[in-house]
Amino acid sequence: MEKSMSTRILVIDDDLAITELMGILLKTYGFEVFTTNTSVEGVKLVEEKRPSVVLLDLMMPDMDGWQVCKAVRKFSKVPILIHSAINDPGMVASVLDAGADGFLVKPVPSSVIVAHIRKMVRRTGELDTSELKNINTQSLRSQL
Repeated sequence: MEKSMSTRILVIDDDLAITELMGILLKTYGFEVFTTNTSVEGVKLVEEKRPSVVLLDLMMPDMDGWQVCKAVRKFSKVPILIHSAINDPGMVASVLDAGADGFLVKPVPSSVIVAHIRKMVRRTGELDTSELKNINTQSLRSQL
């Protein structure tokens, strides 16, 4: 079944450089990307834009990733992929219990991020394979 909409990714991270880089990277893979640098706006964008996947940082000043997960789960089942520098098993378990669907520790190769996003979108049935671009991952070896 063909989808009329592209796969939409919302990136929520307080680091402007990360959101800009993720936006560029994910667009090269054929995704439609929305970014924000505040958690509060991120929760609003989940409701307004209805993304296919949310890529979320944990440590942010206004609301942390745990609070964002809990807030989003009150109205949406969108897959949430945590992208964080925190590498503590207890914290990983805690945010998964709060509603996240996956956890990646920075730095992460771009191909791994994209593979996780595609996996999550396949589960929801929203992956538009007609729009996927086959990118040479050797040229995009950026470590995020």
